[in-house]
Amino acid sequence: MKEILDFIAGCKLFFLATAEGDQPRVRPIGVAFDYKGKLSFCTNNKKKMFAQMKANRKVEICAADGDKWVRISGTVGFNPERAAKEKALEAAPMLKTMYKADDGIFEIFYFENAVAVFEDMRGNKKELTL
Repeated sequence: MKEILDFIAGCKLFFLATAEGDQPRVRPIGVAFDYKGKLSFCTNNKKKMFAQMKANRKVEICAADGDKWVRISGTVGFNPERAAKEKALEAAPMLKTMYKADDGIFEIFYFENAVAVFEDMRGNKKELTL
């Protein structure tokens, strides 16, 4: 987990892919954190991204740093715990300008079953199971 979070943090921005019917949808996201051993993220439940994940829990994240990248594929779960939301706000204080732990729109999602694959341009590859 630490290796994945450290790599993502070094990238500053990473991308989440969801599906809307048969159309892939990709968007940048910027917050990842560990909550109770789960690779976790946050969003707003009014966004299409949230509806897409509710309809199809299979997602993929890609983060790149120069000639190295990580792809994380799997299914997501949703965590309604106030403590998880507080952890996200602590991990990324800039979120406090947009969300509160109990505002009714702030959501936490996490990988339930996932594989992270680190690769580079030289063909090196390392796989981790989450």
